[in-house]
Amino acid sequence: MKEFAPRFIDNYARANRQKPSGVAAKQTIVDTHLVPSLGHRRLDAIGNEDIQQLKRRLERKAAKTVNNTLSVLSVVLKSAVEWEVLDRAPCTIRLLKAPKTTALYHDFDSFDRLVEAAQRLDGRTMLIVLLGGEAGLRCGEMMALEWKDVGFDKRQLTVERSDWKGDVTTTKGGRVRYVPMTVRFAQALHKHRHLRGRRVLCQDNGAKMTQKIVQDHVRRAAQLANVQPGVHILRHTFCSHLAMRGAPARAIQALAGHQDLSTTQRYMHISPAVVEDAIRLLDQPAFGRGDSLETAGNRG
Repeated sequence: MKEFAPRFIDNYARANRQKPSGVAAKQTIVDTHLVPSLGHRRLDAIGNEDIQQLKRRLERKAAKTVNNTLSVLSVVLKSAVEWEVLDRAPCTIRLLKAPKTTALYHDFDSFDRLVEAAQRLDGRTMLIVLLGGEAGLRCGEMMALEWKDVGFDKRQLTVERSDWKGDVTTTKGGRVRYVPMTVRFAQALHKHRHLRGRRVLCQDNGAKMTQKIVQDHVRRAAQLANVQPGVHILRHTFCSHLAMRGAPARAIQALAGHQDLSTTQRYMHISPAVVEDAIRLLDQPAFGRGDSLETAGNRG
């Protein structure tokens, strides 16, 4: 395993042009979990009990972390078979049953407090909060956003790239999406317009923003507003508020850039409008007001 792992990273992750963040994630799993646990094992000697022992070593980790590790190991072994290093996979890998988690988000009052706190700090912080909470951008998408992506006339953002530690790639789903601006967000963008560079978010000297700097802006505003800090919570807030106001799941999927509708559907359970509409269906007569099943049948 220890000898094969670098070959896997180069000839699978990098050769398939995975995003730098994806390559780094696989490298971390290999270095942190697979090599320490299985590095000394021959690939063809990794057995089912070795898999169970790996799970045991990771028992204090979240189920998602364990499953990510097992998934990478599975791809490592499948690659070894495809490249004729192995005749067949030597073991069976079964993932853990992971509980479905609820995404953290700010309710309407908390988000308004956060926006007010951000505004009191500075315009850049307010813009970051609105980029996440009213446009649904991920942190890397905020950092890579350029002024040419801002359509003031149509009041619409074009989201087509992401910045991860200086590497600019396509968005997570690989698709361009278009996000209409709220009035408040459009006004914040107008006030923030500058000539320090192509990017919407940059430092006072024109230097690019880093993930840590963006996180620090949100953290300071969250402390002032007494709410949970976190850049990604803003994106969850965007999706949650749309769901709570009754937006269709397909519309939320398009605006957030979710590749899979099941990701969007995590937010739909918090939509009182959807629940209310569903119950109101029971108030509607099945055939016509005052008709019984028998009279409806006779009429037909």
